[in-house]
Amino acid sequence: MRRPSHCRRPFRPLCALALAAGLAHGQDYQQHAIDGPLPVFAPALKARLTFPMAWTPQIKDLPAWRAAGRAKLWEATLQERDDTPFAPQVIATQDRGSYVARQVVFNLTATSRVRALLLVPKAPGPHPAALLLHDHGGRFDIGKEKLIAPWGDSARETAARTWADKYFGGRMPGDELARRGYVVLAADALGWGDRGPLTGDAQQALAANFFNLGSSLAGNMALEDLRAAAFLAALPEVDRRHVAALGFSMGALRAWQVAALSDAITAVVAVNWMATTQGLMVAGNNQLRGSSAFQMLHPGLLRYLDYPDVASLAAPKPALFFAGAADTLFPLPSVQEAYAKMARVWSAWHAADKFETRILPGGHAFPVAAQDEAYGWLDRRFGRRD
Repeated sequence: MRRPSHCRRPFRPLCALALAAGLAHGQDYQQHAIDGPLPVFAPALKARLTFPMAWTPQIKDLPAWRAAGRAKLWEATLQERDDTPFAPQVIATQDRGSYVARQVVFNLTATSRVRALLLVPKAPGPHPAALLLHDHGGRFDIGKEKLIAPWGDSARETAARTWADKYFGGRMPGDELARRGYVVLAADALGWGDRGPLTGDAQQALAANFFNLGSSLAGNMALEDLRAAAFLAALPEVDRRHVAALGFSMGALRAWQVAALSDAITAVVAVNWMATTQGLMVAGNNQLRGSSAFQMLHPGLLRYLDYPDVASLAAPKPALFFAGAADTLFPLPSVQEAYAKMARVWSAWHAADKFETRILPGGHAFPVAAQDEAYGWLDRRFGRRD
């Protein structure tokens, strides 16, 4: 058998060197590629996250920047536009003094007809309105009931009171807004309340199967929130110039996201969900644990826009953001970095006075004092008496 030409006698020293080099490099290969929930090359991937579609001072055409960012966000949801008639039907009512609670069934999308809770003041309208967006919290038996008191279901009534005691100082946020003269709407996200059952462990498979179906779990939520905003704004009792999105925790992300996507939303209150990607992708943070993170991640979006960049697409709408100084889910330095980035965008719109932030002394909660401040802020923004 003939030796390869490069290993014939005159080239034997070179062949030996190549063999030695091959043996040396043969010991130098990736043997441990996973570090906890991350690949070992995560720092290299992080370094690529430059967010090229974020606002910079060099951008002068703000409407064009916002339109491009909104289009990129919508593209990342993997959803199609949906103009299905809502076809609402009230199936139950309850008198609550100055307002009426309704259970209303409507077409949230072309594929989902849902039951929502709607609160309507008795006083003559039209009224300002608030789309309330519930949190995740790892509890799926209630969704809309986390924000508006249910009736006719003792188990959910008890669960709602427990949730309000834990996160809202014992008050149902939606009912308080209705007492103040707002029309209030809350619906279940997919997997919560009527739209379950879902468990923490099942979320990952659900998200994967959305991808198998050419869709996205987070994108479906964004579409549904967009549609809920349109439904609320179109109600005859509502002053469509004054429609707020308000949410806590995952609901806060939903609130600033729908404010970025929807012209129906004219103001936003977001409580305990804002930070930078770099600040969240740290050891021990909830964002690294999978499962529930799928509800809030659009495929590929972070290659273009960071979380505060997406929220900034809502500018120059009035926006109020709350964070807890002791909230372990959202490290305060990262929150403050995100707020500073957002403030620059509102300033570029000459609307610095419309963007406000509050750092609460506690953790992951929306206490009564903060609620009162938020509702008073909304009243002022909507030209109502505080």
